[in-house]
Amino acid sequence: MKIWMVVFATLLLGGCSTSVERVDSDTTIDLSGAWNDSDSRLVAEEMIQDALSRPWISDFTSRTGERPAVIVGTIRNLSHEHINLKTFVADIERELVNSGRVDFVAAKTERGEIRDERLDQDLNARDDTRNPAGQELGADFMLTGQINTIIDAEGNQQVRFYQVDLTLISMADNRKVWLGQKKIKKLIKNPSIRY
Repeated sequence: MKIWMVVFATLLLGGCSTSVERVDSDTTIDLSGAWNDSDSRLVAEEMIQDALSRPWISDFTSRTGERPAVIVGTIRNLSHEHINLKTFVADIERELVNSGRVDFVAAKTERGEIRDERLDQDLNARDDTRNPAGQELGADFMLTGQINTIIDAEGNQQVRFYQVDLTLISMADNRKVWLGQKKIKKLIKNPSIRY
């Protein structure tokens, strides 16, 4: 009898084990219908490609002879769900930097650490390796934005609508030089959805 109980318990526990499969990080996997890494990456790629194809960049370059310097300001999550904005902002920054068409300025939170390092270098580094204060590149444009959602649910179906709006603003005169918008709509069918 004890042997059968051990066999039964082993079979029961074996059926409840966790399975892990490694997949390519670019693979789109949408389990819940919520905002995910694929949404973040795709929205950032499409919006930055659109931004870089617009006239603001050539207008600035022809007027100054230089690449514009861009900084990411506040991007707000006004959706109903938790969205990790740090990964979304990192996706945006990567696309901007890797384009080679703009210079990218470190965010306010990053600059404090860099300035502390410069002060330390001023006291402790050799003269030929010091980076002096007062040589930072100022931003010409700031990118701001927000993520909004609308949910429509009935029975065991739900539609999640995401709208991402980004605005590029000239630091010199507060002109909005680019307005970008990306929309994502997901139909979710799940018998356990209850709203």
